[in-house]
Amino acid sequence: MGRYLFVALPLTGHVNPMAAVAKVLVERGHQVLWAGSESFLRPVLGPDAAIAPIPLRAHRGQADRGMAAAKSRWDGYIVPHARTTLPGIERAVADFRPDVLVVDQHAVAGALAAHRAGLRWVSMAPTTMELTRPYRALPKVEAWIHERMALMWTAAGLPGEPPHDLRFSPHRLIAFTGLALTGPLDWPDNAVLVGPALAPRPPDPGFPWEWLDPARRQLLVTVGTLSMDLAQEFHGRVVEALRPLGDSVQAIVVAPDGTVPDPPDHVLVRPRVPVLELMPRLDAVVSHGGLNTVCEALAHGVPLVVAPIKGDQPINAAQVAAAGAGRRVRFASVRPKPLREDLLAVLDDPSYRAAAQRVRESFAAAGGAPAAARQLEAVLTETVLV
Repeated sequence: MGRYLFVALPLTGHVNPMAAVAKVLVERGHQVLWAGSESFLRPVLGPDAAIAPIPLRAHRGQADRGMAAAKSRWDGYIVPHARTTLPGIERAVADFRPDVLVVDQHAVAGALAAHRAGLRWVSMAPTTMELTRPYRALPKVEAWIHERMALMWTAAGLPGEPPHDLRFSPHRLIAFTGLALTGPLDWPDNAVLVGPALAPRPPDPGFPWEWLDPARRQLLVTVGTLSMDLAQEFHGRVVEALRPLGDSVQAIVVAPDGTVPDPPDHVLVRPRVPVLELMPRLDAVVSHGGLNTVCEALAHGVPLVVAPIKGDQPINAAQVAAAGAGRRVRFASVRPKPLREDLLAVLDDPSYRAAAQRVRESFAAAGGAPAAARQLEAVLTETVLV
């Protein structure tokens, strides 16, 4: 049996698919340890997960769009996260003595720790942001990113230059998406697309299941963790789009308390909801286009209306539209009336659900968390290439 050390960014959408894979490994008799913030990981992973605690430190906010987003993602988040977590990850490596590190593609400290210890490691891609070199047409930007990785390598005390891009393990790149969604792309040679990795999550005993009316269609609205002003404005437009549809539609809006004032009776606002339990009951999802939400919906054959904001979200929105499994709208400028028209189109036109069902079948064939676990088991016996 193997010993696996998991290293993820402290973002729920990054941890959830990796947690599903870790659960399969534990069920197969392997040992799994997480290196990260106890206060963040425990509510996501549950009471039984083994965690090597590393203090969670706040980092600068990230710009929303354009090249400013790429720069702030690295200088404001990825680089400082690697710097502050590397000592704790290396302590976990020394104490746990893992056979394999399982590393979030942007948790670069995990790659650095694997190199220093001469250990096998696998990259996990919970987003599509940098799977296929989105900046290949901008060589100066690519060079700048590689410069940041070289600086992290040097700051960690490792000799020479990084032998490869630290986001891409030479052993495996496991991506939580599938070809029916992405289409044919220029993937790295060792990339394995397993589709969404889903597992039961801690229950929400307070969710009012009795509120759901089986005679009306059900809509989930979830746009991730946004700044309050952006969330309030978009949610307000969604509610106005839904206001005339109370006879035929109910909507569950995931939003902090108080950010959606005076919702109509057919709109339920809650700070968190049991997303996976809701999915089989849903007729459509309105999303910002985060890969987890998109793939969770499509894994259940549920079509989407996607309003992307930043990062990989425009990529995911374009893929959903190209697959015929939903519509893309403008997050910042869509108005209630055209948004209502898009929502009704996705709800009323059976072609969207049919396309979502085709993606679901493809995801099921890709294998999900068990397929990812089998890839990690295979790495145990391979030659060390750090």
